[in-house]
Amino acid sequence: MTPPSSSGRGSPWSAFAVLSAAQMMIIIDSSIVYVALPAIQSDLGFSPAGLAWVVNAYMIAFGGLLLLSGRLGDLIGRKRMFVLGLVVFTVASLLCGVSVNQEMLVAARFFQGAGGAMASAVVMGIIVTIFKEPREMARAIGAIGFVAATGATIGGVAGGVLTQAVGWHWIFFVNVPVGVVAAVLAVRLLGADRGLGFGAGADVVGAFLVTAGLMLGVYTIVGIEGHGWGSAHTLGFGGVSLALLAAFVVRQATARTPLAPLRIFRSRDLSGANLVQVLMVSGMSGFQLLTILYMQRILGYGPAETSLAGLPIALVLALVSLGLSPRLNTRFGPRPVLLAGLVLVTAALALFTRAPVDGGYLTDVLPPLALLGFGAGLAMPAVMTLAMSGVEPGDAGLASGLAGTGAQVGGALGLAVLTALASGHTGTLTAGGHDAVSALNDGYHLAFAVGTGLLLTALAVGVGLLLTATAAAVVSEEGVPAGPPPGGSG
Repeated sequence: MTPPSSSGRGSPWSAFAVLSAAQMMIIIDSSIVYVALPAIQSDLGFSPAGLAWVVNAYMIAFGGLLLLSGRLGDLIGRKRMFVLGLVVFTVASLLCGVSVNQEMLVAARFFQGAGGAMASAVVMGIIVTIFKEPREMARAIGAIGFVAATGATIGGVAGGVLTQAVGWHWIFFVNVPVGVVAAVLAVRLLGADRGLGFGAGADVVGAFLVTAGLMLGVYTIVGIEGHGWGSAHTLGFGGVSLALLAAFVVRQATARTPLAPLRIFRSRDLSGANLVQVLMVSGMSGFQLLTILYMQRILGYGPAETSLAGLPIALVLALVSLGLSPRLNTRFGPRPVLLAGLVLVTAALALFTRAPVDGGYLTDVLPPLALLGFGAGLAMPAVMTLAMSGVEPGDAGLASGLAGTGAQVGGALGLAVLTALASGHTGTLTAGGHDAVSALNDGYHLAFAVGTGLLLTALAVGVGLLLTATAAAVVSEEGVPAGPPPGGSG
């Protein structure tokens, strides 16, 4: 693949500004709709079950198409895929805003998720090709990590303000001018890349298998709360999803021009980092939701108080990911920085397992929130750096899409697992005679404990990455060749 130039008509940082603005818009849109759901339900007459599809349609398209979009970016050119994704996202946002019935809104949300996946999947692939100097790349990855971590928080606040001030339609209309400007600037500022061409991976069967498998998998996960873990719906669709993904792996091992060459997984850094990310995001996503529920349902905070209480996460995360994290990654490498971040995030979840019914903000809420912000600010840029390290230029889009898919699946799975555990334990305790508030709090404690276990597992995988890298370095110093395995670094 012909790598893109640093930019079309500007500096690499000008190009990066366009990438991060578009990424922020896309991430915000995954959460901005939550606060507006009651207004949408009242206006369009959704049933409670039908209303969930305003969220699920976006999640299924976004999570299901990231991997395919990343690889297509390698084949047709990542700039072309990014701009095309912005166009689809912007048009779909306009259609969401003018929707006059349920079917139109759900369909538009699906295409909005598809456009978001197309643009978002290649962002990291573009970043690692326009920044050649390690310190500059570390700064860029730290900044994009901040965008990823804070987008959901900003979306919740923006959704409430827009819905209350001018109506729910404007949570979608606001994307239109942003999307148009971003697309125009992307054409102007991003350097051209020709792509590998479809001959390097035009695997139509593989594309169908992975897209269908991932979409069905996300659909199964988001439906767990309504159908239950052991239901025929969950087991049936989950089984078909796993079968499709298994068939995709077999196809990639045998196809003459595979869509996702399996050699990319020979990189211990890439494979390990993606596993760490799935586990880390699973624990963190459930933590963030359950923390909000704890503050509102146990401590009695209102929406405004809850938003203000969560500000320390965004503030600390910004200071760490934009300032400290790039310097640490450059000086010590991403592996030890990732471990330090995982330790802090694990400690944050562990602290919340003891949050009392009569907890105070300064003693029981602020310390774990600050730890989470600090730990995530270290861990997220580090895991992104590892996920993209050692990847051949022609596979950068695939690696970027793979990392995004892991984050989406991990987030959806974490929310489903932790909220189901909390709800189930609360129900058991309530049926046994416990008072409602104590039962609710104990349910949160169980979910936080399981989330802590997920982070401990991620930490164990991270330690394995550090030990294998250390062993390789020792062997190299002793004069024995210790080059990276084919397709990636060790």
